[in-house]
Amino acid sequence: MRETHTAQASIFQTTTDHEIAYELKRMSDWLDGQPELLDRIAEDLQSGGGSRRGRRGMTLESILRCAILKQYRQVDYRTLAFYLRDSVSFIEFARLDGRRAPSKSTLQALISAIRAETWEALQRCLLTDARAQGVESGDVIRIDATVTDTAILEPCDSGLLYDAVRVMVRLLKTARCYGEVVFHNHQRKAKRRRVAILYARSNAQRRPLYASLLRVTLDTLAYLDDAHKVLENQLDAQAWCAKVRHYRPLILQVIAQTQRRVIDAERVPAADKIVSLFEPHTDIIVKGQREVQYGHKLTLSSGASGLALDVIVEDGNPADSVCLMPLLRRHIRHYGEVPRDLAADGGYASAANLADAKSLGVAHVAFHKPVGLTVEAMTGDRWLYNKLRRFRAGIEAMISYLKRCFGLSRCNWKGLDHFKAYVHSAVFTHNLVVLTQRLAPG
Repeated sequence: MRETHTAQASIFQTTTDHEIAYELKRMSDWLDGQPELLDRIAEDLQSGGGSRRGRRGMTLESILRCAILKQYRQVDYRTLAFYLRDSVSFIEFARLDGRRAPSKSTLQALISAIRAETWEALQRCLLTDARAQGVESGDVIRIDATVTDTAILEPCDSGLLYDAVRVMVRLLKTARCYGEVVFHNHQRKAKRRRVAILYARSNAQRRPLYASLLRVTLDTLAYLDDAHKVLENQLDAQAWCAKVRHYRPLILQVIAQTQRRVIDAERVPAADKIVSLFEPHTDIIVKGQREVQYGHKLTLSSGASGLALDVIVEDGNPADSVCLMPLLRRHIRHYGEVPRDLAADGGYASAANLADAKSLGVAHVAFHKPVGLTVEAMTGDRWLYNKLRRFRAGIEAMISYLKRCFGLSRCNWKGLDHFKAYVHSAVFTHNLVVLTQRLAPG
């Protein structure tokens, strides 16, 4: 007969019999053996000698471990704060025993304070230990590129103009707290023009609507400039003036590119475009015949162990062939020696790259698509060339793993500095998981 009640759990049972708990335990043991990691983040997270009253804050160890947990489980700050109250495994890993669980705002403030350079330094410490334990020698590397999107909607000129009006109206409403500011709120009119543009069936119908939306944007900008002249010398309005100085050139750029693209029917280069007022650092990335992406291009290298050896957040959308040698030189600088074998995608293939890699001391170079290069010039052996081509394909799996499980497909952190910190924290967490799996007995 089926039992009617569940047996009460023992209060002495503190461990969880689950694969995630075992993985967290292995990661925790490795972190315990690397106390120098905390010195790396101490500078970013120093309190600056504030008041010592009140409850105890989080330790450096807990902050680092919470940042790893966030990337490892791909949760937001609210969910992470809940897990740090509810999950025994999370509490033990974060070393919060005897301390009050942090709030989501505390977690966000502390985790976002860790800079990209600090995450890179942690990554170098991890790779040094991986080399010392014989997990990754860096003798054979493979290189490929991917794109991480920023947290924006697909841009359009009408949407950017409407965002500009929204931002300016919000700033003008705030300006009333500091002094007498007179303006007309054209936000509803801008919204109607934007919707009409979206439903217009031809460019002939869109052009006068765009002209009207541009006039609305310029009128609102004139109100904002008048308000800035009134408040620019007031001490209590300096924060407001700083926001105006931040947004004004971006709004002018949106107006200029819309005038050139829509009204003047001019082709605007991607380098001259802005695709978001809130993430202006976003690049327009086009890879081959695939869809346009809005974010930043990443160049990654990987070794035979599956660890990500390096990642560079590129500026703009450079050709793959331009990105090969800088990453190779970084690898040589970090490892202190030249890799024996190098495998890369066909986009990196060029006679100049082959000659430069060989001149640095790389014995065998294999491009997935030779593009006019001979196998004899790259490796000297067809069997070795095919082996390196197959080896190169493994980085595709690593990139997919980073995107699916560590959030590298899209970054929700605001600003370019935080974008880079997010990328490097995801790569470090991925490497920590892979390294501890490889060091696990059996």
